[in-house]
Amino acid sequence: MTVQRPEFVPDPSLDREAMESLQREIAAEAVFEDDLGFDPAQLDTTGQTTLGFDHETDRTEPADDRSAEPSSDPPIVAGIDQAFRAIDGSDAGPGEFDEAVSAVVAMQSGEVIERVYASSDLEIPYIPGLLSFREGQSILVALAELSVEPDVLLLDGSGRIHFREAGIATHVGVTVDLPAVGVAKSLLCGTVQPAAGEADGLDGTGNLPAGTILPIEADDSMETPPGTVVGAAVQTRQFDSPNRSINPLYVSPGHRVGWETAAAIALATAGEYKLPEPIRLADQWVGELTTAE
Repeated sequence: MTVQRPEFVPDPSLDREAMESLQREIAAEAVFEDDLGFDPAQLDTTGQTTLGFDHETDRTEPADDRSAEPSSDPPIVAGIDQAFRAIDGSDAGPGEFDEAVSAVVAMQSGEVIERVYASSDLEIPYIPGLLSFREGQSILVALAELSVEPDVLLLDGSGRIHFREAGIATHVGVTVDLPAVGVAKSLLCGTVQPAAGEADGLDGTGNLPAGTILPIEADDSMETPPGTVVGAAVQTRQFDSPNRSINPLYVSPGHRVGWETAAAIALATAGEYKLPEPIRLADQWVGELTTAE
């Protein structure tokens, strides 16, 4: 897999103003609607999705004819996750890591068909909203090692749910020009819209049932018109007991995918666990890579 837009490759030597300016350029190039080379229905969905919204005007159509005749082959979904390590193998504390390590796990029909990893020097600290400049280099190097071409990338991080609509999933997706989805465990910005008729959860207990998808709208912290749907809270799993709860994932389009399809992809690939299986396996593997003696 090769970089299609080299001008967007993350450069951690840029100052903050230049990084933010580049993100605005990336967001302007991003396609936040479906432009896929496969039919999302090919992913093994349960058919039990609960849509907690009625936003017909926000439904997206294919951007061009690239998705008019989707491939009949099962799509290849690549999960990407990152971790950090000290070069000398010591137990580093916060801010003491030397390298970012990115793991990519490619799956097709529920089976792992390839996995690769790469590392890059950590040159800047974590800055909210600028994650891709800290971790993006190792992701791109790892993707270049893949011998298969993914149909969609699932990244641990945000896409359009970002102050400038250019989270790590958008940055990477636009740079390699592949459909990309951001899957985050915490909400960087935006506001989750409550389910119709149930401000405290569709089941009346405060817990959202598995399969629930709630839209996330832009808020005042974003350079996006307020009310724009930028992603979704996706409840992939939930406990049966009202005394225990699992938080939703915050899913957003990165590139060449609409928010509803991004949510459906995350839900369809979640398997038996909260995280989509490609990301879960990448997370597991990168943890092994960064803790191995």
